[in-house]
Amino acid sequence: MPTISYSVHSLDHFSLIVPDLKQAFHFFDSFGLRVEQQHDCLGLYAADGHQWARVRAGSSKSLEYLSFNCDQAAFAPLSEQVKACNATILDHGENFIWFKDPDGNLLQIKVGLKTIPDPSSACMAAKPTSIQGSAQVRSVGTRDQLPRIQPVRLSHVLNFTPDVDRSIEFYSAALGLKLSDKSEDIIAFMHAPFGCDHHLIAFAKSTAKGWHHCAWEVPSVDDVGIGAFQMAQAGYTDGWGTGRHSLGSNYFHYVRDPWGSFCEYSAEMDFIAEGVTWPSGDFAPENSLYLWGPDVPDYFIFNTEA
Repeated sequence: MPTISYSVHSLDHFSLIVPDLKQAFHFFDSFGLRVEQQHDCLGLYAADGHQWARVRAGSSKSLEYLSFNCDQAAFAPLSEQVKACNATILDHGENFIWFKDPDGNLLQIKVGLKTIPDPSSACMAAKPTSIQGSAQVRSVGTRDQLPRIQPVRLSHVLNFTPDVDRSIEFYSAALGLKLSDKSEDIIAFMHAPFGCDHHLIAFAKSTAKGWHHCAWEVPSVDDVGIGAFQMAQAGYTDGWGTGRHSLGSNYFHYVRDPWGSFCEYSAEMDFIAEGVTWPSGDFAPENSLYLWGPDVPDYFIFNTEA
């Protein structure tokens, strides 16, 4: 009998440590997220109303933890998968388990709702008011009519790792994620097998672990471009984009945060339906990053935590 693999179905939230919460409030608020001052942190909310992140103060920028959701029936088998991978278990309750991946990142798996919507409804409810007018007048408005871009939801995260292949193996065996695509041992993209964007989490090679970016879904390439303009108006001009990725197919614009990592506006990513076997590939580096867009700035692949 083949071994049955159980899987998480979505990301619930992440927790980030940064040196300056006042600076963080300005950056994430400018990005279009609803930022709430909470007891010991900032809460980050997208247009769907979900709290996707917490941001706490610390000496330097780093990922505090990632939290994944699963179905109730899958929780116990998933816990056994984690233990079978010799992960360091820190806490384990009836509906949650805390442990560390091979790089030392703190992870949580808990019973929770699936946060990835069906693509037919993914951006519709929270789509910003259209700036398009009547076709008999003009197809776009003017700058004084631009909406405030508010991301719909968290799309994915990317971590630096000293061993991409080891990360693929662990997140596959312990969390049940599937490889979408990769480029040698340089970068890899993974998805959950229950209807998921092309990647829920990605890994890029570095000399040490680190936080590279969090990506936020917006409805269209226009929203990506307007978001980039919105951030430039707020003083955040460093980044990369606008362009279109090859792997994942999404339009993108990355904005560099005050600590050297990035927030990405992302639109129209490939969706891998439940039950579909995705034809994962291993692509040459020159074909793995973008289809079109500006040259990649040197600082884009710099791990400030290394």
